Amino acid sequence: MDRYGSDVLGGGRAEHHRGPRTSRPQAAERGLVVEEVTTGWVGAVVRVEKSGGQHVVVLEDRKGRTRTFPLGPGFWVDGEPVVLTAPVTSTAPRPPERTASGSRAVQGARARVARGSRIWVEGRHDAELVEKVWGDDLRVEGVVVELLEGVDHLVEALREFSPTPERRVGVLVDHLVAGSKEARIAAEAVRVAPAGTVLVLGHPYVDVWQAVRPARLGLTAWPTIERGTEWKLGILRELGWPAADQADVAHAWKRILGTVRTFADLEPALLGRVEELIDFVTA
Repeated sequence: MDRYGSDVLGGGRAEHHRGPRTSRPQAAERGLVVEEVTTGWVGAVVRVEKSGGQHVVVLEDRKGRTRTFPLGPGFWVDGEPVVLTAPVTSTAPRPPERTASGSRAVQGARARVARGSRIWVEGRHDAELVEKVWGDDLRVEGVVVELLEGVDHLVEALREFSPTPERRVGVLVDHLVAGSKEARIAAEAVRVAPAGTVLVLGHPYVDVWQAVRPARLGLTAWPTIERGTEWKLGILRELGWPAADQADVAHAWKRILGTVRTFADLEPALLGRVEELIDFVTA
């Protein structure tokens, strides 16, 4: 088999000059046999690439030799003039192989019916951050994240929920450090619940904002805010952002959250705790 067909430089060449013809566009697909009319080079398309600021086509002749020509007019295909164009490639985005949390993505999976177990977080910003990074995983596992609206009501909320081994509760708490109010509440919550039904974990940050790596905002570290100052407003002032009211806080959080792409943009002290909670409620 001769993949190049008959010699277009032979007796048929005179037909090329019967008169001007309109060139049609032709995608330079790999394997397409073309003739470059100026040099008479005949070859199959090997590839199209960009060189010196322009697209070029590489042609391979029957002896395995290659030459490169600018993409465009000046070619013949099957005895007809053509304008070679770059082959069309699919612009459809490829499904991600990993979720934002780093887990292997499950393509086409439907959200699982919600489990009886829950993960509780202190506030809306915590919930939105967890959703952005772990949302795909939670839907596959059927885990619902609910707002606790502050850790002060944790014990009462647990009594009302009445956790069981089949309806566990994982709680994510801000500023869970030794000797803090949050640590005392966490210990009381575990004490009043049936053994093995509640897990309270937390990060050391004053607010979940600090769990976002400061480099995502162009910082080397989050500013230190003096005691007695409302932390979020203090942060906004230090950053030079509007800090008049709650609307400014909400706008700032949207801006911060927008810098988070994957788990790599969060601090390990938060990552590990959320993963442990997911494991606990799905066990």
